[in-house]
Amino acid sequence: MKLVPVPPGVDVIACSTCHRRGDPRDAAQGPAGARLLAALREAQAGQASTGMAVRAMPCLFACAEACTVHLRAPGKIGYVLGRFRPDAATAQAILTFAAHYAASETGEVAFAVWPEAVKGHFLTRTPPEGFLVA
Repeated sequence: MKLVPVPPGVDVIACSTCHRRGDPRDAAQGPAGARLLAALREAQAGQASTGMAVRAMPCLFACAEACTVHLRAPGKIGYVLGRFRPDAATAQAILTFAAHYAASETGEVAFAVWPEAVKGHFLTRTPPEGFLVA
């Protein structure tokens, strides 16, 4: 394993190696995680710059919950979401949630503005370094 430095900011990190169990497209079209990453990058390319970075990481260790993404930013609560379909609608929903996340001081996003496609997909929330959630 090699750690690669990246500039601080809002990151949407997609597991690039996720496989969806029993999904025959994994063999024909590549891992579902790579397909979700491609959909995220394509959706982001069609938007005005938001200052968010879509990044790839091989294996987020959430294999049973494929496809997974980690949302993080300095000083904010982080989230790991999973069990997604690797498609354009999912990618857009993730980026919409991430935009609300980026605008939030703490990373909390009001449930009322969550896109339907992210509801039920949260696996964990993680406190920022040096903090706990009270």
